[in-house]
Amino acid sequence: MQAQIKDKALQHELKTAHIEIQIKSPAQLIPLTIMKSPAPVLKTLTFAIFYHYLSDLSSRRSTSRNPKMPFKRYVEIGRIALVNYGKDYGKLVVIVDVIDQNRALVDAPDMVRGQMNFKRLTLTDIKIDIKRVPNKKTLIAALDAADVKNKWESSSWGRKLIVQKKRASLNDFDRFKIMLAKIKKAGVVKQELAKLKKETSA
Repeated sequence: MQAQIKDKALQHELKTAHIEIQIKSPAQLIPLTIMKSPAPVLKTLTFAIFYHYLSDLSSRRSTSRNPKMPFKRYVEIGRIALVNYGKDYGKLVVIVDVIDQNRALVDAPDMVRGQMNFKRLTLTDIKIDIKRVPNKKTLIAALDAADVKNKWESSSWGRKLIVQKKRASLNDFDRFKIMLAKIKKAGVVKQELAKLKKETSA
């Protein structure tokens, strides 16, 4: 009789008891307390494991990877900018000071220092090491030391602008000569292609 009472008490304790589960991970041990009933236990345990897996995965990604900013062109002293419209269109200038959120003080070897709106400036990847508002001699020396002219002309952006300027400066006779050269080039390409077709078919 006493054994039956003990068995019933034990069964009652097992039904009402809580089960503590610990999920081991490299970061920490997370205790989960859930009721012992088949459906709620399975749902709670599955959700807890899935949630912990996602949080652990995100923490690993954030710690293992060093995020790098893709944008590297900032408005700063020494940044080379291109004037995109107006009087000095196509000219490279140096930002020597920032006046406010809309204007910058720019300078170049062949221009007078003055303010310019940021809408007229397109920032480039080139930057020189100068102090705030340097004199003209220091600015020219910094530009020569950084070899800004050759860097700009060797870049794809600079080459495109050089080609655009050359095309804009052509007269009618120059454009006529270019047209004849293109026709001659197309004829040579067709002849060589016909030769290759004959060789492959023979």
